[in-house]
Amino acid sequence: MTTPTFVVVGIGADGWDGLSGTSQRELRSATDIYGSARQLSLLAPLDATLHRWDSPMSEHLQRVLADAHTQTLHILASGDPMFHGVGASIVKQVGAAHVRILPAVSSVSLASARLGWDLATSRIRSVVDRPLDSILSGVSDSIRLLILSRDNTTPAAVAELLTAHGFGWSQLTVLEQLGSDKERLVSGIARTWAEPAGDQLNIVAVDCLGPPVSSQAGLPDTEFSNDGQLTKQAVRALTVTALRPAARQMLWDVGAGAGSISIEWLRTDRSCTAIAFESNDIRRARIQHNATELGVSAGLTVLGTAPEQLSHAPDPDAIFIGGGLTVPGIVDECWDALLDGGRIVANAVTIESEAVLVKWHAAVGGTLRRFQIDHAEPLGSMTTWRPTLPVTQWIADKPRTNE
Repeated sequence: MTTPTFVVVGIGADGWDGLSGTSQRELRSATDIYGSARQLSLLAPLDATLHRWDSPMSEHLQRVLADAHTQTLHILASGDPMFHGVGASIVKQVGAAHVRILPAVSSVSLASARLGWDLATSRIRSVVDRPLDSILSGVSDSIRLLILSRDNTTPAAVAELLTAHGFGWSQLTVLEQLGSDKERLVSGIARTWAEPAGDQLNIVAVDCLGPPVSSQAGLPDTEFSNDGQLTKQAVRALTVTALRPAARQMLWDVGAGAGSISIEWLRTDRSCTAIAFESNDIRRARIQHNATELGVSAGLTVLGTAPEQLSHAPDPDAIFIGGGLTVPGIVDECWDALLDGGRIVANAVTIESEAVLVKWHAAVGGTLRRFQIDHAEPLGSMTTWRPTLPVTQWIADKPRTNE
């Protein structure tokens, strides 16, 4: 068995006494231990040299990982190192063969034990290194949500955000210093939350009360701030379905307009990412605003004009072209950048852009379809059907090579 270069030891707020015998023996054998000031202060007297992380910790960690060669280094982590912890970052950098993980009980396990919640059915979000709006992807009526806080300002910010999005009657419980002799639980309602900022180390538990929220594509058009450049609800639902989003996939949204396709793509799975290309400065700001309001800003990058900016983005698993089809070379560059096995979907509403799709369909195949969705609207004292512009849609999968 390969001797690990790094040993990551999880430690809870209960400190040294809460560690298993194995973890205590491991730390007693250490020569160098890295951790935060709080974590290091929880240790018993040891012979090891203690190293406090510099700020920013991520940069200091990178230096430590790069400089370590043969000596085994010990690193402290809060709770379970592989749950939103430094252990996962280290394994990603150096490989599992060079890391040994000794976990402690995670903070969410302690929280669910205190609350009597089934952890398997609770949703977990972290705002330690993600924007606050990311919790919106987890809220829905009757859902139980556990939020890993950034600091003691997080509970009030969560209460304000929930209230602004129709979940003001949700019950909040803030759990501080779980497992320590300073443990404290404070409960209240989001819309009337007035508790002063407490301990920096806390989890916010939310028993959601509000509208049911679906992650399926087809949000109402009113959910998106727009100037008319918006793929409408029914067409958007058909388009996102055609794109076939899956976990960890990246989308290019070319000619993004209000960003509705990117946003709907991101809402299907938290691990999805998207890059929206939009030439208009005001629309780019609007895309970012919409993504924040709908809780997916962490997964979205907004860039400028295509095709000029396409070369600055990583190759995508899927591409949607909603604008700019007649720009010379734009479909060519998109097709070339698309990963083997990836899917491209393009919508056209003009004869000129439709001609581009017909040409590409003849060249590489795929599916070419046309649909028009009518809406019932008043006509005097009666009701009639109002037709929308017909949409021509091309869907094609890029062949996989034999390599």
